Amino acid sequence: MRTDAEEKSLMQDAKEEIRARLPIEDVVSQYIELKRAGRTLKGRSPWGVDKTPSFMVSPEKGIWHDFSANKGGDIFSFIMEVEGITFREALEKLAAQAGVELKKYDRSDEKNARLKMRAKEANELACKYYQVCLAKNKAVCEYVFYGRKLNRNTLLEFRIGYAPNTKNSLVEFLKKRGYSNEETKEAGLVNRFEGDLFKGRMMIPFLDPNTGDVIGFTGRIIEKGEPKYLNTPETRLFNKGRFIFGLYQAKESIRKNNFVVIVEGNMDVISSHQAGVKEAVATSGTAMTENHLKILSRLTSDIRLAYDGDEAGIKAAERAIMLAGKIGISLSVISGYGDAKDPDELIKIDPKLWQACVEERMPAVDWILRKYESKLNLMTGPGKKEYSDMAMKIISYIEDPVERKHYEQMVARKLDVTVEDLQAKKITAETVRLKPVATSDQGADDSGLAESLMVVKSLEDSLQAILVYGGAVGQEIALEVPEDETRLEELSLIFEEKYAGMKEDALIREVASLNSRYREELKKRKIAELTEKLVEFENDEEKTVEILKQIEQLRRE
Repeated sequence: MRTDAEEKSLMQDAKEEIRARLPIEDVVSQYIELKRAGRTLKGRSPWGVDKTPSFMVSPEKGIWHDFSANKGGDIFSFIMEVEGITFREALEKLAAQAGVELKKYDRSDEKNARLKMRAKEANELACKYYQVCLAKNKAVCEYVFYGRKLNRNTLLEFRIGYAPNTKNSLVEFLKKRGYSNEETKEAGLVNRFEGDLFKGRMMIPFLDPNTGDVIGFTGRIIEKGEPKYLNTPETRLFNKGRFIFGLYQAKESIRKNNFVVIVEGNMDVISSHQAGVKEAVATSGTAMTENHLKILSRLTSDIRLAYDGDEAGIKAAERAIMLAGKIGISLSVISGYGDAKDPDELIKIDPKLWQACVEERMPAVDWILRKYESKLNLMTGPGKKEYSDMAMKIISYIEDPVERKHYEQMVARKLDVTVEDLQAKKITAETVRLKPVATSDQGADDSGLAESLMVVKSLEDSLQAILVYGGAVGQEIALEVPEDETRLEELSLIFEEKYAGMKEDALIREVASLNSRYREELKKRKIAELTEKLVEFENDEEKTVEILKQIEQLRRE
């Protein structure tokens, strides 16, 4: 049996073989157009945040760096960022592209790999089975085509089918093709009695956003019954805290048009795509998580929420703002459905109404504050108190001091009070933060607050580049020299692009400025860390007040 060190060495060998077979410029050029600029290649950022080409590739060093988005690394990190996937998924994707068999290098969990493969195969067969069942059932076809108003192209694009209202038809179908009870259970296709999980439902498969493989299903009841929607449970393939419905179909349009629309339901996604708005996705029956937003923010910075204006929609938007503030992105909200309750209903009235609606949006904070205002009587003391409590809760999520001050001033004017009056309010943990949605792999995927703050990373990149390659000037920088070879190459690219032509006195001034800004951003990070603790101590009033005082002190420094 191999030791951990031996396994790590073998996987490193696999990475090196992939790198040798796939030049970085070939991988990157699949996503953006690159043009020669001396020894490097340049292009526009795939995240759409630059006005001039700021994405650089060094074929010689096998690295990339996006100066506008403050990201960089090798081919693996590029695929992770641009596709919004894990390292393992990027490794598998590039290995398939390079023709490298990973099983030669990784035999540490052959049983798990086999179960995963068989689960994928079972789900794929189930999807085809459901599609055939739909085609054979006239009543269900009428429901899909006339009741849901879906066309054939949409059915094919989303691979929609029908689960017969029988006891074990799918289980028997799979058993005849050699799938055991353990394998169908691993695929999430059976109930606790080992019978069919889905019965009498319109079936919509969950597709892996990178490969298009079927990894699960959602089933919509056709006749009367509960629940209205039934989803695949968590499996080796399906993780609801990371899965985004419709992303496989939407990814190309999101990159092309540089925005994404998050709707509440899976049917909203399907109807939106049929109506020509192919940038629509949904979190598929679960509350939004940090992982969801991280994945989408890697594709675009323009994230639009299309939530209902009811209480549930407001709460969902609140949570989204909290999560967005934590990872340093902004959101907008699409509204104006008229008499329709959601995008699906609006599209049934007229698809053009939804197309126009998508273009009309406002900042998420403004939208929520308006909703609060419409519900309360601001002419009364209790109304002002409740509004200020809710408004300050939302504003507390905003990390940028300028934006936060803007909203504090706006609320103060509306209530005819001073900003100081608002800031003096005693804010308990309950009114400061919502408890974040926990996910089974959140800890593993979360690389920490430092990495979620893009500005901090940008400053660290610059300071480390001068530290390593800036000679005597860099010796005053109190950071560690990285040991990773890929990281050193990336820093070399940053230094050559930004600082190589600077005179020594100019570089000294630049270091002083960078250090000052870096200290300020570290202060912001400390505030973010303290804010996280508010959730941990939400039932401890004394600790909450202590943490709030620390936050306020840091903000005043």
